[in-house]
Amino acid sequence: MQLNDKIKNLEPYEPERGNFPIRLDANESFLPLPEKMQQRLAKVLSSLPLRRYPDPLAEEVCCKFADFYGISPSLVCAGNGSDELISVLCGSFTKKGDRVVVIEPDFSMYRFYTSLAECEVVSLQKGQDMRIDPDQVIQTVRENGAKMLLFSNPCNPTSLGLSREEVRRILRGVGDTLVVLDEAYMDFWDQSLLGETDKFDHLVILRTCSKMLGLAGLRLGFAVAQKPLIRALRACKSPYNVGMLTQAAGAAVLSETAFLEEARRKILNARDELYTGIKALERPGVLQVFPTCTNFVFCRLADSLRVFEFLKQKGILIRRIGKDLRITAGTKEENALLLRELQNALEAQTV
Repeated sequence: MQLNDKIKNLEPYEPERGNFPIRLDANESFLPLPEKMQQRLAKVLSSLPLRRYPDPLAEEVCCKFADFYGISPSLVCAGNGSDELISVLCGSFTKKGDRVVVIEPDFSMYRFYTSLAECEVVSLQKGQDMRIDPDQVIQTVRENGAKMLLFSNPCNPTSLGLSREEVRRILRGVGDTLVVLDEAYMDFWDQSLLGETDKFDHLVILRTCSKMLGLAGLRLGFAVAQKPLIRALRACKSPYNVGMLTQAAGAAVLSETAFLEEARRKILNARDELYTGIKALERPGVLQVFPTCTNFVFCRLADSLRVFEFLKQKGILIRRIGKDLRITAGTKEENALLLRELQNALEAQTV
């Protein structure tokens, strides 16, 4: 048999492999779950009837998510990570040949899932400052008759964000185009539109448990939208898409409000410490550091490959994206080692 054109040249996603003492490449939380919470999870998980299928609507964990963020659970749909929800939205809420606008650089999976859905991807490129111009976005959507606009806020990988009012302007300006707003990093900022989905019937907001909540290994994400969109999303996803173990563990952790707020504070402190340290190394033509409202720092370097490889040799893995580097906030010790070796790398570069 012959593979069809849209998949025959695809390569499986291959994250960087190897034994690295310090991994600051995937924007994960550096905080482990406390021992008491791990014991509680073990007790909860040991009592599950694993011979049964899980709740297809994941009602308990959706309710815990809704409680934590102060929204109605009727507006929430759970997914096997927000990646699955992006896939379902791209594959089911569009038709072959529809135009979908993405704003690049952004999360690479937007273009991937849109292409698999056989849509036409319209890429709006950001300028040198990596900022999003809301009026340019509106113009691009209108001129192309786009059926969907898909972007992250705050942005991965640029670490920059749009204010609520800027996103509202986009929502008001694109007519009935479906806007998929990925707020995966909004736990580290204060400009969320989660509480405003009642005002926009063409808005879907995505959230993840992989960043501030520290549950990347569970693969648990959520979509928030008005009821007709949530009803359609529930109908399009696979029936038992979120496993019983994931639902139970997610519900247990989302109940720990005090722990999560403390985790947010610690991650933000680590992020600020990392940003301040890298900012002190900034030099024209060598290193440019962008402001951040995420849990990572985004940098532009004259020789990103050499610095990336230098750090790898020191056992420190970060993410290289072309001429840019994305560095996740780690523990105090990890940040200190990263800063020391980054300084060494930059000094070696200028010798």
